[in-house]
Amino acid sequence: MNFTLKIWRQKDAKSQGAFETYKVENISADTSFLEMLDILNNDLVHQGKEPVAFDHDCREGICGMCSLHIDGRAHGPGDGATTCQIYMRKFKDGATITIEPWRSAAFPVIKDLVVNRGAYDQILQAGGFVSVRTNSVPDGNAIPIAKADADESMDAAACVGCGACAATCKNGSAMLFVAARVSSLAKLPQGRVEGARRAKAMVAKMDELGFGNCTNTGACQAECPKQISIAHIARLNREFLSAKLDD
Repeated sequence: MNFTLKIWRQKDAKSQGAFETYKVENISADTSFLEMLDILNNDLVHQGKEPVAFDHDCREGICGMCSLHIDGRAHGPGDGATTCQIYMRKFKDGATITIEPWRSAAFPVIKDLVVNRGAYDQILQAGGFVSVRTNSVPDGNAIPIAKADADESMDAAACVGCGACAATCKNGSAMLFVAARVSSLAKLPQGRVEGARRAKAMVAKMDELGFGNCTNTGACQAECPKQISIAHIARLNREFLSAKLDD
């Protein structure tokens, strides 16, 4: 398979970026998208040119680092999948593919397709944790947890923090990410102790970092590689309003 790639190239956050066009040929249909970029970079290196910078780690759909906008979709033409789980058979032979970094004010470009998603780390540091001791052996059975609550907590905890929700949202909102973190702890006894403080702290940090407001368009849920439901945003709102009323 042969493809024409229109890739965003940008030296750093302060430089002016632009699309550059590349050709890749004889690509197997079973090649993953990131492997295809590896092949392109190998060709560029042999030509004495600067390879394209892009983020990746596990290549198993676990870490969420492979954050690319492909033909206008976060992570590319697939549902419930990260970029590294997209294979070239998803594209037509001879297709022109446009590849961009996340487009969000809170995720400044570092270089080419790599963005700084440290804003998510700052939100987690503001409250996405529990301070109670939970690592001793008896804790697993000390407090029975209803299966429905445990399942819902684990569904929310599946968030990999890739940033697709904020990059897809027309408002640049991080509500789905924050809601998933709050919801995963709100459904567990260990997380209830700091529930009010957590909701207020994480929402405050989200606003401070310049993320937009949620207007319930559902784009975040549609593009989330872990298909996390926007129902968690409703729980975040309840947690936040309840904490404010208690104040």
